[in-house]
Amino acid sequence: MESPQIVKALGALAQETRLQAFRMLVQAGPEGCTAGAVAERLGVPPTTLSFHLAQLLHAGLVSQRRCGRQLIYAAAYEVMNGLVAYLTENCCGRACIPVACSPAPQHSSQERKHGNH
Repeated sequence: MESPQIVKALGALAQETRLQAFRMLVQAGPEGCTAGAVAERLGVPPTTLSFHLAQLLHAGLVSQRRCGRQLIYAAAYEVMNGLVAYLTENCCGRACIPVACSPAPQHSSQERKHGNH
């Protein structure tokens, strides 16, 4: 990935609703989700979500397809993987230490709030 695309992708993800929507689409798999399902799950008005999905689309992080009257959005895994590869290409000075590169399990904000790990 080139630097301008990296900056655009990171900028698009640097907003809570867009980050949540993108993570939801990543979890949904290649088939994606309707914009309505994303809006409902995130508790965001459809018009607000449309703005955020447009930003993710513009950054190349999601794709959009029409199925009848509905728009289906899906994560662009190749772009996501390119972004992660760019961010980690010099990890540990290329003398990678497995513990340093193994992501820790993520806990929900509810689990962190209540101390349940």
